[in-house]
Amino acid sequence: DSGFISSGALIFPLSPLSHTMQSRSTPYGTVRIGPVEALYDWLARHMSQHVSNRICPPSVALTGGSTPMGFYRWMATRMMSFAPVAKQIIWTVSDERLVPLDSPDSNFGNARRSLLDPMGVPDDSMLAWDTERSPDDAAEWYSHLWAYSFGERKSYDLCLLGMGPDCHVASLFPGSPLLEDLQDPSRGFSAVEVPDKGWRLTITPEGLRRSESIVIMVTGASKAEALGRVFGGGDESVVNCPARLMGLFPEKVTWLVDHDAGAGIPA
Repeated sequence: DSGFISSGALIFPLSPLSHTMQSRSTPYGTVRIGPVEALYDWLARHMSQHVSNRICPPSVALTGGSTPMGFYRWMATRMMSFAPVAKQIIWTVSDERLVPLDSPDSNFGNARRSLLDPMGVPDDSMLAWDTERSPDDAAEWYSHLWAYSFGERKSYDLCLLGMGPDCHVASLFPGSPLLEDLQDPSRGFSAVEVPDKGWRLTITPEGLRRSESIVIMVTGASKAEALGRVFGGGDESVVNCPARLMGLFPEKVTWLVDHDAGAGIPA
């Protein structure tokens, strides 16, 4: 490891903390545990390497939540290094609320304000969900546009996710009807009504299966118990613990976990 991320136009130094991460394989993907800045460094390098040297523009799905937002702000401080590559990527989000993009609750709106606009990403490199449509129409529109642009059997080249204290990922919450048939190949994206949270637009389990690489970033002591549920063994179902979906395609999945959250993962 040279100490630098280098991919075409992207070159910036890695933090020495990158070499302090622990890594191990699990039935739910590779887990990397380290300081938050080291996790950011690893994700920046992975993003750089994963989207480089492609004939077609690569797609990266961002996500909402405080932990990814910290990464976006960190990346924006490296604007001079990352912006040339960022402009070659098709940016979207893995799930969205049915709110205007200028709302503080919009996942894409927040990612745009924190990361994409500061790096000068052009409008034609951004693919937001159309939240002015009805839920089903918005999901159908996004699905058709994605299939036209990238093909029926593909979702994201890189899908970035967080995880909630209830083990939800994207907008796949415990008890979601989208978790009842994990073998349904018919749709990669869907609208779903989440109790007490309203309608959401989200990637489905099949959409995650179609993604090339999935990175889940989890930080903070408040997530330790949830990670214990995911990695603790036992017979807890995907319906009750949605993050266990990763056990269907662990070879695609990397967990980036800080020490506080990682304390919940059984040794």
